[in-house]
Amino acid sequence: MKEIEQTILPAAKKIKDFEDLLNSDTKYIILLETRLGLLRKLVRVAHKADKKVLIHIDLIQGLKADEYGMEYIGQEVKPDGVISTRSHVIKQAKKYNLISVQRLFLIDSQAIEHNVSIIKRTKPDYVEVLPGILPGMIKEIKDQVGVPVIAGGLVRERDQVEQAIESGASAVTTSRTDLWQF
Repeated sequence: MKEIEQTILPAAKKIKDFEDLLNSDTKYIILLETRLGLLRKLVRVAHKADKKVLIHIDLIQGLKADEYGMEYIGQEVKPDGVISTRSHVIKQAKKYNLISVQRLFLIDSQAIEHNVSIIKRTKPDYVEVLPGILPGMIKEIKDQVGVPVIAGGLVRERDQVEQAIESGASAVTTSRTDLWQF
């Protein structure tokens, strides 16, 4: 497994945030909500700045996240990893030797049970649990899937980051720039 050695994983929603991260101490950047036409350039610029890039496949405008879309991502864009709710994306990510992060929404017990069974089959490198402000669920999911957990979603304060880490999360994703202290 490829280990992410960073507690805060900053998620850039805007180009300005992305540019700020290029000049920061962070090693990893998550790209959210961008266009397919910009994706390859953004990844190349980040790599030149010695950053590793995880892209949220489900939020890339103009990308169909099927086998051919993932072929383009793996062979042309060449990020360091991908994030997705879709198990077929996780399987394809492994084919291209990308870090795979499967998102799990904590909606209700049935959804959790269903997703845990999928995660056990797909074996992503990480599971991102949303919302990330449920410390008890972070530990429970980590124990059930045996995969490192990343907490994300609705994390708004420093103490929520600390609670998530104390509960067993390997890292916390956030688009809140005030929490991007490395």
